[in-house]
Amino acid sequence: MDGRRALVTGGSRGIGQAAVLALAEAGAHVIVAARNSAEVGEMCARVRAQGGHATPWVVDVTDSAAVTEGIARLGPVQILVNNAGMNRPKLMTETPDEDLDAIIALNIKAAFYVAREVVRGLLEAGLPGSLINISSQMGHVGGFRRTVYCATKHAVEGMTKALAWEVGPAGIRVNTICPTFIETDMTRAMLQDPAFMEMVHSKIALGRVGQPQDLMGAVVFLASDASAMVTGSALMVDGGWTAI
Repeated sequence: MDGRRALVTGGSRGIGQAAVLALAEAGAHVIVAARNSAEVGEMCARVRAQGGHATPWVVDVTDSAAVTEGIARLGPVQILVNNAGMNRPKLMTETPDEDLDAIIALNIKAAFYVAREVVRGLLEAGLPGSLINISSQMGHVGGFRRTVYCATKHAVEGMTKALAWEVGPAGIRVNTICPTFIETDMTRAMLQDPAFMEMVHSKIALGRVGQPQDLMGAVVFLASDASAMVTGSALMVDGGWTAI
């Protein structure tokens, strides 16, 4: 990926942070996008300290105008890791409109905004590219207290398949990565619940939750020419959760 420009949203923490480091190590110039300016700066400094190239982009990706302006200013990117996302697990009957709106805004609308502007830039420049939407195993199954989250990740899967057909003739590939539970700052609290962990382990054939690094082989594969004939696909990195 030497010389290619990559954009990672939610790039200062968790899966996004790991993706930034993996793509930079593979030779890409990575744009680190997140809301927290200090964390974005620290992430870029970390990449540069390891000999890589990184550009900071402090942005709220739920702001469509900011996304449009930023991607136009930063130039076309050939690799996108559309990673920013959230969850607020609740029963449907206990989910307020505030949570519904927030999860949809980040998991669906922001992912759409970013993908749309990346595709526009690639088409205008006449460049091929690889868009990777970070989905979830919950984009293929249901989950207790995850009605809204499952709805958004199923939407991401549908968007990915449709977009793959729209932009395939231009040499732009679009795929998802579908992790199981990954230990990050966002999930750590729930993973400390023994009863919840017992349930999770019972559904993962490999008997453990994932770490961000467990996804990086999939990220680099889909970002690179090694996956040149892969588009419209969902790469399951779920330890076997969806196999039964």
